[in-house]
Amino acid sequence: MAIESQNKKILRHLSQGKKLTAYGALKMFGCFRLAARINDLKRLDHDIKKKMLRTPQGTNVAEYYIEKN
Repeated sequence: MAIESQNKKILRHLSQGKKLTAYGALKMFGCFRLAARINDLKRLDHDIKKKMLRTPQGTNVAEYYIEKN
């Protein structure tokens, strides 16, 4: 139930040209496992890209997006 809802919300967000990190997914969608939801969407043939970012504190975080053509 919740996974499907999260997948739809995440896909809609990314499809609008917005980017998403795990922290953003938790705040916006209550999603604790963004990488798992991204994997679900990739298995459905959505072309989601990942860029690794370094925070000012030195932590690496993944930022997901869909390229607009």
